[in-house]
Amino acid sequence: MLALLLALAPLPLVEGYAPPKPLPQEPLPSLTLRLPQVLRANYLGNGYMEVGYVLLQVAPGEASPANLLRLAQEAVRGALEARVSLAEVDLAIYPAPYAGPKDLPLFTASVPKARAPEFLALRTPLGYDRLWLNPGIRQEKPLEAILEDRPRYEGPEAYRAKERAEQILASRVGHRGGVLYHGNPGRPYVALTFDDAPHPLFTPLLLDLLKREGIKATFFVIGRNAEAYPYFIRDLVAAGHELGNHTYHHVHLPGLEPSEIRKELLLCNQVLERLTGVVPRYFRPPGGRYDRTVLQVARDLGLTTVFWTDDPGDYAGLSLPVLEKRLEDHLRPGGIVLLHDNVANTLRVLPVFIRKARAQGLALGTVEGLVLAQR
Repeated sequence: MLALLLALAPLPLVEGYAPPKPLPQEPLPSLTLRLPQVLRANYLGNGYMEVGYVLLQVAPGEASPANLLRLAQEAVRGALEARVSLAEVDLAIYPAPYAGPKDLPLFTASVPKARAPEFLALRTPLGYDRLWLNPGIRQEKPLEAILEDRPRYEGPEAYRAKERAEQILASRVGHRGGVLYHGNPGRPYVALTFDDAPHPLFTPLLLDLLKREGIKATFFVIGRNAEAYPYFIRDLVAAGHELGNHTYHHVHLPGLEPSEIRKELLLCNQVLERLTGVVPRYFRPPGGRYDRTVLQVARDLGLTTVFWTDDPGDYAGLSLPVLEKRLEDHLRPGGIVLLHDNVANTLRVLPVFIRKARAQGLALGTVEGLVLAQR
């Protein structure tokens, strides 16, 4: 087991992106669990259901599969006792010392309340389909995590003017040379997209909301997150949502060698194909940062690069009124909305935004739906 822990190199984010500097975020309500290994225990609701998330760390001597399962069972039992209204408890166990979600977890699980007796009765980690046990995969190096704000060219200055002209032309026609900026403004259809999926607390709440509203969306998935939370990827596909490529590590791509960019995209594609049987068709570069090489590598892999028309900056800790206004101000036919699946206020504003879109006669759906609506 010590060898397994030594094999775990520091990795980029597993729960989703995080900004280089902390942004103001509303504190999540806490659960009280009497386990010394608990680092954080929170819950959140979407107006219909509540989900708990427990983050734990273990010392090397506690990291056997049997001990990890036992600790996970105690955490699930404690969370359900601490708040009986929880519909689900999700958890992740990391090696100590925990220094942020940059290491690969040792163990993750998602336990709907209805399946808690089954989970609590497990004697081994085998036989439960919403559990992931680290196989000891070693990655090469951590890479920078970044934020989205707007599509931004970061290639050589010699190509900047040409790239800007290409971007203006592509933004006018919507889809050009393997890049999608928007759909047909004459069709009442808007693509709803979420970056940085999946997240063990927010994804189930978001899935529940979208199901209640009868809406399918496109989730741009970080391959590393999919590796650690495979059951949420299966949930997304089972619910009819579309998966896109958001790189494996959520890294800053401009300036990397073509082989490194290709590896980032291929690794994410391979994880999603292994979990779902489907290779993604769409790609969004983290932060919207790109250069000509990034676009070319994506094209070579058969991926269409997808940008956006409506980014309210939900990750920046905005108040609900500001977030709602920003979303509404840019809502238009053929648009592409960029949100994140790891922000509490996004869950709160989404039902309001959906109602306003419908009141304007706009249908919300996937990127593929937007492309088909152009024809």
